[in-house]
Parts: sequence; C-alpha cells; structure tokens
Amino acid sequence: MRILVFNWQDIKNPLGGGAEVHFHEIFRRIAARGHEVTLLCSTFPGAPREETIDGITVLRDGGRNLFNFTVRKRYRKDLAAQRFDVVVDDLNKIPFFTPLFVAEPLVTIVHHLFGGSIFHEAFFPAAAYVWAMESAAMKVYRKVRFAAVSPSTQRELEDRGIPHEHIHLVFNAVDQELFRPAAQRHEGSLTVGYLGRIKKYKSVDHLVRAFAEVVRSLPEAKLIVVGDGDALASLRRTASELGIQRNVEFTGYVSPEEKVRLLQNMDLVVNPSSKEGWGLTVIEANACGVPVIASDVPGLKDSVLDGSTGMLYPYGDVQRLSEMIVKLLTDAPTRRRMSDEAVRWARRFSWAASADAMLAVMEIAVKQGRSRSRALV
Repeated sequence: MRILVFNWQDIKNPLGGGAEVHFHEIFRRIAARGHEVTLLCSTFPGAPREETIDGITVLRDGGRNLFNFTVRKRYRKDLAAQRFDVVVDDLNKIPFFTPLFVAEPLVTIVHHLFGGSIFHEAFFPAAAYVWAMESAAMKVYRKVRFAAVSPSTQRELEDRGIPHEHIHLVFNAVDQELFRPAAQRHEGSLTVGYLGRIKKYKSVDHLVRAFAEVVRSLPEAKLIVVGDGDALASLRRTASELGIQRNVEFTGYVSPEEKVRLLQNMDLVVNPSSKEGWGLTVIEANACGVPVIASDVPGLKDSVLDGSTGMLYPYGDVQRLSEMIVKLLTDAPTRRRMSDEAVRWARRFSWAASADAMLAVMEIAVKQGRSRSRALV
C-alpha cells in the first residue's frame, strides 16, 4: 500500500510525545514490510523540509500553530495527485477535517478526546475553540474508520456517536528489546519518577505537592521528573516554594536509552494526569519492572492494573497520592510483587502486534473504499 499520514509532529520534533512514538513505532514497521509511508507534519527550527527516517518519508511544512490549515493546502497542491491507497490522520485537539477534502479511504488515530478537560489546559478563548472543533469533528468523521489506543478512548468515541463497528483498538506498546528490567534488581533507593511532557493537564504539580508530604516522612526520598514542556518553569518554582528543590531533579528531554537507565534505577513511577489515551510511559516503566501509581482517569485505568501492576488514586487527591507513594517506598515485598506483575503485563504489548492491527484497519478502509467506488460506477 501507498500510505499518506497527517500528524502534527514527527519523532524528531522536540515537542513530540507519546502520539509521535505511537505513530513512528507502528509505521516504521509497516514501512519495513514493503509498504510506502509518507508523513506530512509541521516543521521546527533546524529541521530539513524532507528526510527519510526509518523508511518513512517525512515532509515538513508550516508551523505547528497553523498546521491544520497547511495540511489542506499541501494536500491539494501536490499530494492529492500522487494517488495514495489510504490516508491516516491523527485527531488531536484541533482536527484536520480530512473527510471534507481527502478523496482516498481514511483512517483516523485517536489517543483521547479532550472534551471539557481542555479548559484545564488552555485559557478560555483557545480552550473554547478546541472544544468546538473537537465537537464538530465527531459529525464530520462519523463514517471514518477509527484506530483507538485504549478501551477508554473507544468508549469516548462511542459516547460521541461514532458507531462501535467503526472503532478498532490499536494499542500503544513498548520496545521489548530496549525497555527491560535491570540485570540486577534495583532495591529501595527511595526514588520516584515521572516521565512525559510537562503540560498543565498532565498535573505534574500534584505529584510535586504530594512529594513535599512524602519528604516529611522520608527525608532521603528523591523525585526525578523526566521530560520537557511549557509548564516546566512553573513546576520548578513550585518545588522551590515547597522547599524540596534538593529532593527533586528535572532532567529535561532524554534519549530513549537514558530513559531506560533512569527507569531501571527507580522504585516507582507516578502518572498524575487528568486524562490520557493510554499512558505509554506506564507500559515502558512496567517493562523495566517498575510499578506505577496513577490517577483513576480514562486511559490510565486501562494501562494500570490496580493492586497488581500499580495503584490508582482519585485524580487530584494529593494527600492520597502521598500516602500511596510512602506505602510503596516502604513496603518492599509489595513492590517486588508488583514489579513482577508489571513485567508480565508489559510483555503483552508489542509494536509488531500494533502494526498488524493498524494494517488490518487500513485494509478494511481500502476495501470499503473500493466497494463504494464500484457502487458508483
């Protein structure tokens, strides 16, 4: 197949996150199987306009803020004439509305829908715009095939009126060769981690506030915040104001290899987000034998098996979060049991299987498109 993908960013973009990892890991495997994959995404400082990454032809055009307009313009200018078999787009905050201008069969990837939670991430005018666009998208995309990354996202789409039979699960996964437990089991350094983008809706400030309480009971405890984002400066100030700056390390962006090294030296990971599609870093931590404490919200309640691979707490309950952290840091037998369960759970999610699932969805869309074309003849 000749596959055209629209995504806001590519794997090399410093602002990329789990959505970019999901796309890249799946489609580089699809490209390796002989399919032709072209990605159109926004550019970033220092990036070439065109390059090949792991067999994927990457075309960069336009800035990130207005990329939804660039997609339509670039498609009509020169991509429409190239006769792709299928077009895949990523529905993330502001839709591309591809059903309105793309002629090829369509598949849309959805990690999660923001809904009202966007008002926690952005100020009113921008948040209202995103909310309105996302709401309108559900009508425009109603007949499209969807690839949802979790059962929670599948339910969200169904609640918005998307037919159940149009939604297919294509899970996030983990690089089983890279993310592995340390050769020698790491024990009790009282190290807690957060991995991911530092965005307002990720609520990493809840973790920092909870950790201030943890330090009261465990003065030697350490928090490592791995990742970058526009809420990082505010988070640093919060740690300083709480007087725990010596207990908190901010690494910024790290390579996948460094991420693994850090994970292998953590006792547990926390994801306090208000919402996730799945929580890619949850499974990455689990693959390294690290249990995860997460908020009991859509996506995370799919990726964390409460009481088995980690623990769930009510979103925003900083006191309960701090209590759970202290319990796991001081209860080595429970931590070891969860570590073993986490590794077994993570082994169920491979990128090869996710690539198979994505190919199956695209083949259904292509077959459906051919049937429609024959009906029109």
